[in-house]
Amino acid sequence: MESIFSKPEIIWFMVGLVLFLLELVLPGFVIFFFGIGAWVTALICLLTGTGFNVNWQIVVFLVVSVATLLSFRKLIQKKFFYNKDEKSDSIEDEFTGREAVAIADFGTDRKGKVEFKGTQWKAESESDIKAGQTVIIIEKENFKLIVQPKI
Repeated sequence: MESIFSKPEIIWFMVGLVLFLLELVLPGFVIFFFGIGAWVTALICLLTGTGFNVNWQIVVFLVVSVATLLSFRKLIQKKFFYNKDEKSDSIEDEFTGREAVAIADFGTDRKGKVEFKGTQWKAESESDIKAGQTVIIIEKENFKLIVQPKI
């Protein structure tokens, strides 16, 4: 009786499944494309039957994996993942242009604290700001907000 694991298409399918699962645990978004290569190899093995030897299976696996990696990695990362090289507008928009409320008077150094979305933030302003005054967030610098009085 022939074992299910003696069929190359089953082995390549399982290798691809393991690679896809590893991608969920390991960072980098690279292993995913080797999973695609394994599944394409499994499909070719299924369609060609026994005439597809191991050397050609490995060549197809590597060529498909590297080709998909080079072709689609940046495209998919831009679409679905945060890109560290580019400033994210969605993160900036969470603060910029929004209203906050001054918790106390800003001192002579024009530094104080504001409340924004239920959280207290260190803030700076070029204008005098009094406690309870509504301010507009101009910019976010790490854990500090740059604000101006609401007109």
